[in-house]
Amino acid sequence: MIAQIIFIAITGICFFLFIRKLSEITANIKLGRSVAINNPNGVKNMLLLALGQKKMFQNFIPAILHGFIYVAFIITQVELLEIFADGFLGKHRLFLNTFGDGFKGLYTFIISFIEILSVFALIATFIFLARRNLLKLPRFIMPEMKGWPKLDANLILLWEIWLVAHIFLMNGADSALYADKYNFAISSNFVAPLLSGLSTGTLHFLERWGWWGHLIGVLAFLVYIPYSKHLHIFFAFPNTYFLDEKPAGQIENMPAITNEVKAMFDPSFTPPAPENDAAPQKFGAKDVTDLTWKNLLDAYTCTECGRCSAACPASQTGKLLSPRKIMMDTRDRLEEVAKGKKANEVFDDGKSLLIDYITNEEIMACTSCNACVQECPVSINPLDIILQLRRYQILEASKSPEEWNVMFNNIENNQAPWQFPPSDRDNWTKELV
Repeated sequence: MIAQIIFIAITGICFFLFIRKLSEITANIKLGRSVAINNPNGVKNMLLLALGQKKMFQNFIPAILHGFIYVAFIITQVELLEIFADGFLGKHRLFLNTFGDGFKGLYTFIISFIEILSVFALIATFIFLARRNLLKLPRFIMPEMKGWPKLDANLILLWEIWLVAHIFLMNGADSALYADKYNFAISSNFVAPLLSGLSTGTLHFLERWGWWGHLIGVLAFLVYIPYSKHLHIFFAFPNTYFLDEKPAGQIENMPAITNEVKAMFDPSFTPPAPENDAAPQKFGAKDVTDLTWKNLLDAYTCTECGRCSAACPASQTGKLLSPRKIMMDTRDRLEEVAKGKKANEVFDDGKSLLIDYITNEEIMACTSCNACVQECPVSINPLDIILQLRRYQILEASKSPEEWNVMFNNIENNQAPWQFPPSDRDNWTKELV
Protein backbone atom coordinates (compact mmCIF):
# COMPACT_ATOMS: atom_id res chain seq x y z
CA MET A 1 0.00 0.00 0.00
CA ILE A 2 2.83 2.41 0.85
CA ALA A 3 4.55 1.55 -2.45
CA GLN A 4 1.32 2.34 -4.32
CA ILE A 5 0.99 5.72 -2.63
CA ILE A 6 4.62 6.57 -3.40
CA PHE A 7 4.16 5.45 -7.01
CA ILE A 8 0.98 7.50 -7.52
CA ALA A 9 2.52 10.57 -5.87
CA ILE A 10 5.73 10.48 -7.95
CA THR A 11 3.85 9.76 -11.17
CA GLY A 12 1.35 12.55 -10.55
CA ILE A 13 4.06 15.10 -9.76
CA CYS A 14 6.09 14.20 -12.86
CA PHE A 15 3.10 14.36 -15.21
CA PHE A 16 2.06 17.68 -13.65
CA LEU A 17 5.53 19.16 -14.23
CA PHE A 18 5.59 17.86 -17.80
CA ILE A 19 2.15 19.23 -18.68
CA ARG A 20 2.89 22.59 -17.02
CA LYS A 21 6.08 23.10 -19.01
CA LEU A 22 4.39 21.92 -22.19
CA SER A 23 1.64 24.49 -21.60
CA GLU A 24 4.28 27.21 -21.16
CA ILE A 25 5.92 26.26 -24.44
CA THR A 26 2.56 26.27 -26.22
CA ALA A 27 1.91 29.78 -24.86
CA ASN A 28 5.38 30.84 -26.06
CA ILE A 29 4.63 29.63 -29.59
CA LYS A 30 1.43 31.67 -29.61
CA LEU A 31 3.54 34.82 -29.21
CA GLY A 32 4.27 34.51 -32.93
CA ARG A 33 2.06 36.27 -35.43
CA SER A 34 -0.72 34.33 -37.11
CA VAL A 35 -0.24 32.77 -40.53
CA ALA A 36 -2.39 30.62 -42.80
CA ILE A 37 -0.94 27.16 -43.48
CA ASN A 38 -1.67 25.23 -46.68
CA ASN A 39 -1.49 21.61 -45.49
CA PRO A 40 -3.91 19.43 -47.51
CA ASN A 41 -1.74 16.37 -46.81
CA GLY A 42 -1.18 17.12 -43.12
CA VAL A 43 -2.05 13.66 -41.82
CA LYS A 44 -0.02 11.96 -44.55
CA ASN A 45 3.03 14.12 -43.83
CA MET A 46 2.72 13.44 -40.11
CA LEU A 47 2.56 9.67 -40.68
CA LEU A 48 5.44 9.62 -43.17
CA LEU A 49 7.83 12.15 -41.63
CA ALA A 50 7.14 12.06 -37.88
CA LEU A 51 5.97 8.50 -37.34
CA GLY A 52 7.57 6.82 -40.36
CA GLN A 53 10.87 8.77 -40.20
CA LYS A 54 10.92 8.85 -44.01
CA LYS A 55 13.55 11.55 -44.46
CA MET A 56 15.95 9.90 -42.03
CA PHE A 57 16.76 7.37 -44.76
CA GLN A 58 18.56 9.99 -46.81
CA ASN A 59 21.57 8.76 -44.74
CA PHE A 60 21.15 5.00 -44.52
CA ILE A 61 23.51 3.86 -41.73
CA PRO A 62 22.55 6.61 -39.21
CA ALA A 63 18.92 5.95 -40.17
CA ILE A 64 19.22 2.26 -39.29
CA LEU A 65 20.90 3.03 -35.96
CA HIS A 66 18.32 5.68 -35.13
CA GLY A 67 15.64 3.21 -36.23
CA PHE A 68 16.81 0.69 -33.62
CA ILE A 69 16.33 3.25 -30.85
CA TYR A 70 13.11 4.63 -32.29
CA VAL A 71 11.40 1.25 -32.79
CA ALA A 72 12.57 0.05 -29.38
CA PHE A 73 11.18 3.24 -27.83
CA ILE A 74 7.78 2.64 -29.47
CA ILE A 75 7.49 -1.09 -28.76
CA THR A 76 8.75 -0.93 -25.17
CA GLN A 77 5.73 1.20 -24.31
CA VAL A 78 3.86 -2.13 -24.11
CA GLU A 79 6.00 -3.27 -21.19
CA LEU A 80 5.86 0.23 -19.71
CA LEU A 81 2.06 0.04 -19.69
CA GLU A 82 2.30 -3.07 -17.53
CA ILE A 83 4.77 -1.35 -15.19
CA PHE A 84 2.33 1.54 -14.69
CA ALA A 85 -0.60 -0.85 -14.25
CA ASP A 86 1.36 -2.81 -11.63
CA GLY A 87 2.24 0.41 -9.84
CA PHE A 88 -1.31 1.76 -9.71
CA LEU A 89 -2.89 -1.54 -8.65
CA GLY A 90 -0.07 -2.92 -6.50
CA LYS A 91 0.27 -6.02 -8.69
CA HIS A 92 3.15 -7.95 -10.22
CA ARG A 93 3.15 -8.87 -13.92
CA LEU A 94 -0.52 -7.90 -14.13
CA PHE A 95 -1.00 -8.72 -17.81
CA LEU A 96 0.40 -12.23 -17.47
CA ASN A 97 -1.39 -13.11 -14.26
CA THR A 98 -4.70 -11.62 -15.40
CA PHE A 99 -4.98 -13.53 -18.66
CA GLY A 100 -3.60 -16.82 -17.32
CA ASP A 101 -1.44 -19.56 -18.86
CA GLY A 102 -3.15 -19.28 -22.24
CA PHE A 103 -1.57 -15.84 -22.59
CA LYS A 104 1.86 -16.98 -21.43
CA GLY A 105 3.27 -17.81 -24.87
CA LEU A 106 2.26 -14.47 -26.39
CA TYR A 107 3.43 -12.58 -23.29
CA THR A 108 6.84 -14.28 -23.40
CA PHE A 109 7.15 -13.55 -27.12
CA ILE A 110 6.32 -9.84 -26.65
CA ILE A 111 8.78 -9.35 -23.77
CA SER A 112 11.46 -11.32 -25.63
CA PHE A 113 10.93 -9.20 -28.74
CA ILE A 114 11.21 -6.04 -26.65
CA GLU A 115 14.46 -7.31 -25.12
CA ILE A 116 15.98 -8.07 -28.53
CA LEU A 117 15.04 -4.61 -29.74
CA SER A 118 16.54 -3.17 -26.56
CA VAL A 119 19.86 -4.89 -27.29
CA PHE A 120 19.96 -3.34 -30.77
CA ALA A 121 19.03 0.03 -29.26
CA LEU A 122 21.85 -0.36 -26.73
CA ILE A 123 24.35 -1.09 -29.53
CA ALA A 124 23.14 1.98 -31.43
CA THR A 125 23.45 4.07 -28.26
CA PHE A 126 27.11 3.16 -27.78
CA ILE A 127 27.80 3.91 -31.46
CA PHE A 128 26.12 7.31 -31.16
CA LEU A 129 28.16 8.09 -28.04
CA ALA A 130 31.32 7.21 -29.98
CA ARG A 131 30.26 9.32 -32.97
CA ARG A 132 29.72 12.36 -30.77
CA ASN A 133 32.66 12.03 -28.40
CA LEU A 134 35.36 9.92 -30.07
CA LEU A 135 34.92 10.23 -33.83
CA LYS A 136 33.80 13.86 -33.44
CA LEU A 137 31.89 14.19 -36.70
CA PRO A 138 32.11 17.78 -37.99
CA ARG A 139 28.41 18.55 -37.52
CA PHE A 140 28.65 17.55 -33.85
CA ILE A 141 31.57 19.85 -33.00
CA MET A 142 30.37 23.12 -34.55
CA PRO A 143 30.51 26.17 -32.23
CA GLU A 144 26.80 26.12 -31.36
CA MET A 145 27.16 22.56 -30.01
CA LYS A 146 29.53 23.50 -27.21
CA GLY A 147 28.33 23.40 -23.61
CA TRP A 148 24.72 22.47 -22.90
CA PRO A 149 23.78 21.09 -26.39
CA LYS A 150 26.59 18.52 -26.23
CA LEU A 151 25.81 17.63 -22.62
CA ASP A 152 22.12 17.33 -23.43
CA ALA A 153 22.78 14.86 -26.27
CA ASN A 154 25.09 12.75 -24.09
CA LEU A 155 22.65 12.75 -21.17
CA ILE A 156 19.91 11.34 -23.40
CA LEU A 157 22.18 8.53 -24.57
CA LEU A 158 23.28 7.73 -21.02
CA TRP A 159 19.61 7.76 -20.00
CA GLU A 160 18.95 5.10 -22.64
CA ILE A 161 21.65 2.89 -21.12
CA TRP A 162 20.11 3.38 -17.66
CA LEU A 163 16.63 2.38 -18.85
CA VAL A 164 17.80 -0.71 -20.73
CA ALA A 165 20.05 -1.86 -17.87
CA HIS A 166 17.25 -1.62 -15.32
CA ILE A 167 14.67 -3.39 -17.47
CA PHE A 168 17.11 -6.26 -17.95
CA LEU A 169 17.82 -6.32 -14.21
CA MET A 170 14.09 -6.51 -13.47
CA ASN A 171 13.40 -9.25 -16.03
CA GLY A 172 16.59 -11.14 -15.17
CA ALA A 173 15.85 -11.23 -11.44
CA ASP A 174 12.29 -12.37 -12.18
CA SER A 175 13.62 -15.08 -14.47
CA ALA A 176 16.00 -16.30 -11.76
CA LEU A 177 13.18 -16.32 -9.18
CA TYR A 178 10.62 -18.04 -11.41
CA ALA A 179 12.70 -20.06 -13.86
CA ASP A 180 9.75 -22.36 -14.52
CA LYS A 181 7.43 -19.44 -15.34
CA TYR A 182 9.46 -16.90 -17.30
CA ASN A 183 11.63 -17.67 -20.31
CA PHE A 184 12.58 -14.37 -21.89
CA ALA A 185 15.07 -14.21 -24.75
CA ILE A 186 17.84 -12.14 -23.14
CA SER A 187 17.03 -12.00 -19.43
CA SER A 188 16.41 -15.73 -18.95
CA ASN A 189 19.36 -16.91 -21.02
CA PHE A 190 22.04 -14.32 -20.21
CA VAL A 191 21.12 -12.26 -17.13
CA ALA A 192 19.35 -14.87 -14.94
CA PRO A 193 22.32 -17.32 -14.93
CA LEU A 194 24.50 -14.54 -13.49
CA LEU A 195 22.00 -14.05 -10.63
CA SER A 196 21.01 -17.67 -9.99
CA GLY A 197 23.35 -18.14 -7.03
CA LEU A 198 21.83 -15.27 -5.05
CA SER A 199 19.29 -15.70 -2.27
CA THR A 200 15.57 -15.25 -2.84
CA GLY A 201 15.54 -12.07 -0.77
CA THR A 202 18.38 -10.57 -2.80
CA LEU A 203 16.64 -11.46 -6.07
CA HIS A 204 13.44 -9.82 -4.86
CA PHE A 205 15.43 -6.71 -3.97
CA LEU A 206 17.15 -6.64 -7.39
CA GLU A 207 13.82 -7.11 -9.16
CA ARG A 208 12.32 -4.18 -7.25
CA TRP A 209 15.47 -2.12 -7.85
CA GLY A 210 15.18 -2.76 -11.59
CA TRP A 211 11.43 -1.97 -11.58
CA TRP A 212 11.77 1.29 -9.63
CA GLY A 213 14.98 2.25 -11.47
CA HIS A 214 13.29 1.92 -14.85
CA LEU A 215 10.17 3.73 -13.67
CA ILE A 216 12.09 6.65 -12.13
CA GLY A 217 14.19 6.85 -15.29
CA VAL A 218 11.07 7.09 -17.47
CA LEU A 219 9.37 9.70 -15.25
CA ALA A 220 12.55 11.78 -14.91
CA PHE A 221 12.93 11.66 -18.70
CA LEU A 222 9.33 12.86 -19.06
CA VAL A 223 10.04 15.91 -16.89
CA TYR A 224 13.34 16.55 -18.70
CA ILE A 225 12.03 16.34 -22.29
CA PRO A 226 10.57 19.89 -22.50
CA TYR A 227 13.99 21.30 -21.61
CA SER A 228 15.79 19.09 -24.14
CA LYS A 229 16.19 18.82 -27.89
CA HIS A 230 14.20 15.59 -27.54
CA LEU A 231 11.04 17.65 -27.35
CA HIS A 232 10.86 16.71 -31.03
CA ILE A 233 9.52 13.32 -29.87
CA PHE A 234 6.21 15.14 -29.35
CA PHE A 235 6.45 18.27 -31.48
CA ALA A 236 7.51 16.49 -34.69
CA PHE A 237 3.88 15.41 -35.11
CA PRO A 238 2.17 18.83 -35.10
CA ASN A 239 5.14 20.35 -36.92
CA THR A 240 4.87 17.95 -39.87
CA TYR A 241 1.08 18.13 -39.80
CA PHE A 242 1.24 21.91 -40.28
CA LEU A 243 3.92 21.64 -42.98
CA ASP A 244 3.16 24.31 -45.57
CA GLU A 245 3.17 22.53 -48.93
CA LYS A 246 4.24 25.41 -51.12
CA PRO A 247 6.89 24.59 -53.77
CA ALA A 248 10.38 24.07 -52.34
CA GLY A 249 12.19 27.36 -51.90
CA GLN A 250 9.22 29.52 -52.82
CA ILE A 251 9.51 32.93 -51.19
CA GLU A 252 6.31 34.59 -50.02
CA ASN A 253 5.64 37.98 -51.58
CA MET A 254 4.78 40.91 -49.35
CA PRO A 255 1.44 42.43 -50.44
CA ALA A 256 2.63 46.03 -49.98
CA ILE A 257 5.66 45.44 -52.21
CA THR A 258 3.61 43.44 -54.73
CA ASN A 259 1.14 46.30 -55.07
CA GLU A 260 3.96 48.77 -55.68
CA VAL A 261 5.41 46.59 -58.42
CA LYS A 262 2.00 46.14 -60.04
CA ALA A 263 1.53 49.91 -60.03
CA MET A 264 4.90 50.32 -61.79
CA PHE A 265 3.90 48.00 -64.62
CA ASP A 266 0.25 49.04 -64.80
CA PRO A 267 -0.50 52.72 -64.18
CA SER A 268 -4.21 51.94 -64.02
CA PHE A 269 -3.72 49.60 -61.05
CA THR A 270 -5.12 51.00 -57.81
CA PRO A 271 -3.69 49.47 -54.60
CA PRO A 272 -6.33 48.53 -52.02
CA ALA A 273 -6.85 51.16 -49.35
CA PRO A 274 -5.44 50.24 -45.92
CA GLU A 275 -7.90 49.58 -43.15
CA ASN A 276 -8.36 52.49 -40.75
CA ASP A 277 -7.57 50.40 -37.67
CA ALA A 278 -4.73 48.49 -39.29
CA ALA A 279 -1.40 48.74 -37.51
CA PRO A 280 1.53 50.11 -39.52
CA GLN A 281 3.01 47.29 -41.53
CA LYS A 282 6.45 46.05 -40.54
CA PHE A 283 8.64 44.54 -43.21
CA GLY A 284 10.37 41.35 -42.10
CA ALA A 285 11.24 40.36 -38.54
CA LYS A 286 13.59 41.81 -35.98
CA ASP A 287 12.61 39.75 -32.93
CA VAL A 288 10.84 36.46 -32.27
CA THR A 289 7.41 38.08 -31.85
CA ASP A 290 7.68 39.27 -35.47
CA LEU A 291 8.03 35.68 -36.68
CA THR A 292 5.05 33.39 -37.30
CA TRP A 293 3.85 30.79 -34.80
CA LYS A 294 5.01 28.12 -37.28
CA ASN A 295 8.55 29.53 -37.20
CA LEU A 296 8.48 29.28 -33.40
CA LEU A 297 7.08 25.73 -33.52
CA ASP A 298 9.95 24.87 -35.88
CA ALA A 299 12.43 26.21 -33.32
CA TYR A 300 11.07 24.00 -30.54
CA THR A 301 10.95 20.98 -32.86
CA CYS A 302 14.61 21.21 -33.90
CA THR A 303 16.48 17.98 -33.14
CA GLU A 304 19.89 19.72 -33.31
CA CYS A 305 21.10 16.88 -35.55
CA GLY A 306 23.03 19.33 -37.74
CA ARG A 307 22.09 17.79 -41.08
CA CYS A 308 20.95 21.24 -42.23
CA SER A 309 24.31 22.84 -41.43
CA ALA A 310 26.25 19.93 -42.94
CA ALA A 311 24.36 20.44 -46.23
CA CYS A 312 24.53 24.25 -46.20
CA PRO A 313 26.93 25.51 -48.92
CA ALA A 314 27.62 28.69 -46.95
CA SER A 315 28.57 26.68 -43.88
CA GLN A 316 30.68 24.27 -45.97
CA THR A 317 32.74 27.14 -47.36
CA GLY A 318 33.56 28.58 -43.96
CA LYS A 319 30.87 31.25 -43.72
CA LEU A 320 29.47 32.09 -40.31
CA LEU A 321 25.98 30.81 -41.19
CA SER A 322 24.72 27.60 -39.56
CA PRO A 323 20.98 26.87 -40.10
CA ARG A 324 20.94 24.79 -36.92
CA LYS A 325 22.23 27.77 -34.93
CA ILE A 326 19.43 29.91 -36.43
CA MET A 327 16.84 27.54 -34.96
CA MET A 328 18.63 27.21 -31.60
CA ASP A 329 19.02 30.99 -31.30
CA THR A 330 15.34 31.51 -32.13
CA ARG A 331 14.30 29.07 -29.41
CA ASP A 332 16.67 30.58 -26.84
CA ARG A 333 15.51 34.12 -27.58
CA LEU A 334 11.86 33.04 -27.42
CA GLU A 335 12.42 31.53 -23.98
CA GLU A 336 14.00 34.79 -22.85
CA VAL A 337 11.19 36.96 -24.25
CA ALA A 338 8.46 34.70 -22.86
CA LYS A 339 10.05 34.78 -19.42
CA GLY A 340 10.25 38.57 -19.57
CA LYS A 341 6.64 38.95 -20.73
CA LYS A 342 5.50 36.70 -17.91
CA ALA A 343 7.01 39.16 -15.43
CA ASN A 344 5.98 42.28 -17.36
CA GLU A 345 3.71 42.30 -20.42
CA VAL A 346 5.44 45.46 -21.68
CA PHE A 347 8.80 43.74 -21.97
CA ASP A 348 11.84 45.40 -23.51
CA ASP A 349 15.31 44.27 -22.55
CA GLY A 350 16.95 46.27 -25.31
CA LYS A 351 17.88 43.11 -27.19
CA SER A 352 16.50 41.39 -30.28
CA LEU A 353 16.89 38.14 -32.21
CA LEU A 354 18.60 40.00 -35.03
CA ILE A 355 22.04 41.34 -34.08
CA ASP A 356 22.07 40.15 -30.43
CA TYR A 357 21.56 36.48 -31.34
CA ILE A 358 21.83 36.21 -35.12
CA THR A 359 24.28 38.52 -36.83
CA ASN A 360 24.00 40.37 -40.12
CA GLU A 361 26.88 38.32 -41.49
CA GLU A 362 24.98 35.09 -40.89
CA ILE A 363 21.77 36.06 -42.67
CA MET A 364 23.59 37.65 -45.62
CA ALA A 365 25.59 34.45 -46.20
CA CYS A 366 22.44 32.46 -47.04
CA THR A 367 22.12 31.51 -50.75
CA SER A 368 18.40 30.59 -50.39
CA CYS A 369 19.16 27.17 -51.90
CA ASN A 370 16.70 25.33 -49.60
CA ALA A 371 19.23 22.57 -48.77
CA CYS A 372 18.60 22.98 -45.04
CA VAL A 373 14.86 22.37 -45.43
CA GLN A 374 15.46 19.41 -47.72
CA GLU A 375 17.87 17.74 -45.28
CA CYS A 376 15.83 18.25 -42.08
CA PRO A 377 14.18 14.99 -40.95
CA VAL A 378 11.01 16.88 -39.97
CA SER A 379 11.18 19.60 -42.67
CA ILE A 380 11.97 22.52 -40.37
CA ASN A 381 12.46 25.74 -42.35
CA PRO A 382 15.42 27.89 -41.20
CA LEU A 383 15.34 29.63 -44.59
CA ASP A 384 12.01 31.32 -43.83
CA ILE A 385 13.39 32.84 -40.63
CA ILE A 386 16.57 33.98 -42.41
CA LEU A 387 14.56 35.69 -45.16
CA GLN A 388 12.32 37.49 -42.68
CA LEU A 389 15.35 38.76 -40.76
CA ARG A 390 17.01 39.82 -44.00
CA ARG A 391 13.89 41.65 -45.12
CA TYR A 392 13.90 43.65 -41.91
CA GLN A 393 17.57 44.47 -42.27
CA ILE A 394 17.11 45.72 -45.85
CA LEU A 395 13.64 47.29 -45.84
CA GLU A 396 13.39 48.60 -42.29
CA ALA A 397 16.98 49.17 -41.16
CA SER A 398 18.33 49.98 -44.67
CA LYS A 399 21.42 47.92 -43.99
CA SER A 400 22.19 45.94 -47.12
CA PRO A 401 25.60 45.31 -48.71
CA GLU A 402 26.78 48.01 -51.09
CA GLU A 403 26.75 45.56 -53.99
CA TRP A 404 23.09 44.87 -53.29
CA ASN A 405 22.28 48.60 -53.15
CA VAL A 406 23.72 49.01 -56.65
CA MET A 407 21.50 46.19 -57.87
CA PHE A 408 18.43 47.61 -56.09
CA ASN A 409 18.99 51.04 -57.67
CA ASN A 410 19.39 49.51 -61.12
CA ILE A 411 16.21 47.51 -60.76
CA GLU A 412 14.32 50.60 -59.60
CA ASN A 413 15.64 52.83 -62.36
CA ASN A 414 16.24 50.39 -65.23
CA GLN A 415 13.98 47.43 -64.36
CA ALA A 416 17.07 45.19 -64.51
CA PRO A 417 20.14 44.50 -62.33
CA TRP A 418 22.44 46.12 -64.92
CA GLN A 419 23.27 49.80 -65.22
CA PHE A 420 21.98 50.60 -68.68
CA PRO A 421 18.55 51.76 -69.88
CA PRO A 422 15.87 49.30 -71.03
CA SER A 423 16.14 50.66 -74.58
CA ASP A 424 19.70 49.26 -74.81
CA ARG A 425 18.77 45.85 -73.41
CA ASP A 426 18.75 44.04 -76.78
CA ASN A 427 21.88 45.69 -78.21
CA TRP A 428 23.80 42.45 -77.78
CA THR A 429 21.73 40.88 -80.54
CA LYS A 430 23.33 43.22 -83.09
CA GLU A 431 26.58 41.34 -82.66
CA LEU A 432 24.90 38.22 -84.01
CA VAL A 433 24.19 39.80 -87.41
